[in-house]
Amino acid sequence: MLGKMVCNTGPLVALSLINRIDILRDLFDVIAVPEAVHREILAGGSENAGLSNYNRVQWIKVLPISTSIDPLLLKSLDEGEASVIALARELKADFTLIDERKARKIARTVYGLEVIGSARILVEAKNKGLIENVGSALQNMRDNGYWMGASIVEAALKMAGEL
Repeated sequence: MLGKMVCNTGPLVALSLINRIDILRDLFDVIAVPEAVHREILAGGSENAGLSNYNRVQWIKVLPISTSIDPLLLKSLDEGEASVIALARELKADFTLIDERKARKIARTVYGLEVIGSARILVEAKNKGLIENVGSALQNMRDNGYWMGASIVEAALKMAGEL
C-alpha cells in the first residue's frame, strides 16, 4: 500500500485490541491522525480502549487541520470522523482509514477519498506476510469487543482467500 494515510479512532482501537497497531507502520509511509482523534483517544481512557501503547507510538503524526471543516460534515458525523475526512483532503492522503459505515460512505461518495477499514488492513498485512491468518485476527478483534459486521468479515475472508 504505502503512501500517506489518515486514521480515525476506531481502527486504532481495533488493531490495538489485537496488539498489532504496528501493522500500520509496515503498510504506510506516513500515518496521521487529526488533533480531534488524538483528543478522543486521550479522553476515552486509552487503557480501556486497548490503546495503552498509543502515547508511546512515535510514528503516528498528530496534525492540525489548517482549513475549516465543512459544516455539513459536522452535522452528519462526530468531530473525529469529520476531522479525519478534512485532514485526508488537506494532505491529499492516499488512504483514509475509517470503519464507521456512514463516515466511509460520505468520505468516498461526497469527497472521493480512497477509504479502507480495519478488515482491509488485515488482508494487506496477510498479503505482505505480516500476519498468517485474517480470520483469527478478525475474530480476536470481535472477541475483544470490537464490532464488525458479518458482511465485512465475509468480504475480508474472501479477499484473503480464507473463504
